[in-house]
Amino acid sequence: MALIATLNLLLVLFDLSYIPLRDFWLHGTVRLGNFKAGWIEFEGFRLQLLPEPVSQFITRYDWVKGIVPHRDTQQYLDTVDELIRVVANKNINSPEVAVILEDLRDRSVEMVDTNPFALADKTGTLEQIKNHMRDRLPNPENSSKEAFRQFWSQEHLQNQTFQELQFFEREIRLLMETNYFRPIDENGQFVDYFGLIDFPFGLIFGLEFLARTWYISRKRTGVSWTDAMLWRWYDLFFLIPFWRWLRVIPVTIRLHQARLINLEPVQRQLSQGLVANIAEDVTEVVVIRVINQIQRSIQQGDIGKLVSQRNVNPYVDINDINEVTEIAKIMAQLIVYQVLPQIEPEAKALLNYSFKKTLKESPLYQGIKFFPGGESTFSHLSEQLVKQSYQTFSDALQGILEEDRQFNELLENLLTKLIQSLGSEVTAKQSIAKIEVLLVELLEEIKINYVQRLSAEDIEEILEQKRGLRQVTQT
Repeated sequence: MALIATLNLLLVLFDLSYIPLRDFWLHGTVRLGNFKAGWIEFEGFRLQLLPEPVSQFITRYDWVKGIVPHRDTQQYLDTVDELIRVVANKNINSPEVAVILEDLRDRSVEMVDTNPFALADKTGTLEQIKNHMRDRLPNPENSSKEAFRQFWSQEHLQNQTFQELQFFEREIRLLMETNYFRPIDENGQFVDYFGLIDFPFGLIFGLEFLARTWYISRKRTGVSWTDAMLWRWYDLFFLIPFWRWLRVIPVTIRLHQARLINLEPVQRQLSQGLVANIAEDVTEVVVIRVINQIQRSIQQGDIGKLVSQRNVNPYVDINDINEVTEIAKIMAQLIVYQVLPQIEPEAKALLNYSFKKTLKESPLYQGIKFFPGGESTFSHLSEQLVKQSYQTFSDALQGILEEDRQFNELLENLLTKLIQSLGSEVTAKQSIAKIEVLLVELLEEIKINYVQRLSAEDIEEILEQKRGLRQVTQT
């Protein structure tokens, strides 16, 4: 489907560019180095890029755009062809040639007056033809009509028939052949049959869009068919008969999804550029908005309501478990069975140092240290005290953690009373007022001192750190 979409996009781009590039498709040539500046003029040279069979094949596309040869310019060229055939068999001064030349003079004047190039929006081409004729046959009036009359005269063609007809074929005919007629339909628009080519693609993509969105709505929980259609919004560009160039969006997405092209570097650069441009403003706005909301909640007394809510409204227990008590027991078990054994050497060293320091400052130590073996006895006594104290503390904690229904009830009563007491004291009018004022002022200071510093932080440096982290994770 990605390749089919790409083919459709190429056809759309060719169709959109066919009219502007038709002159090139018609002759397969480009003129290089053609310029005119003041008195300096250089015609340049023509470069043939497309063989004639290729040009003839491509210009068969004219029927899609409703293009047919313009009747006036085509009859003009047919008359020139007839002149060439007659001149090849008869003298330039023959009566038959004179009739043809008079017809060409009349057609030239009519072409200048009526401008048959206007419908094809090629008035500039007519101006080029007129300039070529004026340059070829200058006249005092600088008139293109007079130049055409002189060009298609027996006197002018008398001794230079071949050269002048060759000039016409090389310069004038190529320009006149680019003119065309394009009919207009009942809607006031140019006839265009590209819809006949595009319809099969639209049918394919329409059926695929319905099937894919239906599958997404069945596969994804909570996604309706309409939601799935909005999910694949970019595929709708395949179904609209106008602005067809927008199909470049779904084609690019499909090629990326099919892994035929990799847009991640482009997407990364676009996102980083977007982040670099708006991160500072977004950071400041978000943080200030959060702080303002907190300040507003504090000023409206939400803290007092939250604290007093437990006393006013009955607490709803959904599982008959006191979560606070259970969390306290889990943390205590973690400390007793996991943390204390690991820190036992360091804890004993700290206690030993503390006991020794305390005992050394006591009067008892001042008397014992003068007796023989007093220091060793003192050290041994300190070690025993440390060992017994640490063991007693550990055993006491382990005993507390043993399953004891009465202990659990006492602990729960203690925590409940603690929360109630704290809530009743905090809800005191004076305490709440002081806390609210202090919190509001603290948040205001945070906005002044830290938010601006945060938003002014170098965003490019942050993005550089992000790229470095990505490289580390990839390696």
